[in-house]
Amino acid sequence: MQFALVAQDFKDDGALERRLACREAHLERVRVLAAQGGFISGGGVLDASGKMVGSNAHFSFADRAAFDAWLETEPYILQRVWEKIEISEVRLFNPAA
Repeated sequence: MQFALVAQDFKDDGALERRLACREAHLERVRVLAAQGGFISGGGVLDASGKMVGSNAHFSFADRAAFDAWLETEPYILQRVWEKIEISEVRLFNPAA
């Protein structure tokens, strides 16, 4: 199953600093997941000034429970970077297929 995640960061004064402090741990998990075929695409959401204020990503997991289990140890959740998270099941189009 494929999933789209859209997350908005907290808006307090320390939000960006928390994001940057755990960003490498977040990216390393994504790199490992990508090597396993579970991360499809994604990146930061930027405000008008180019500051990261959220994330969007596409994932592939066997089911929602497996995705939720992976998210339980996501640094951006544990370190209070993402305030609001929306997850939808999607079917992505691959023009190369």
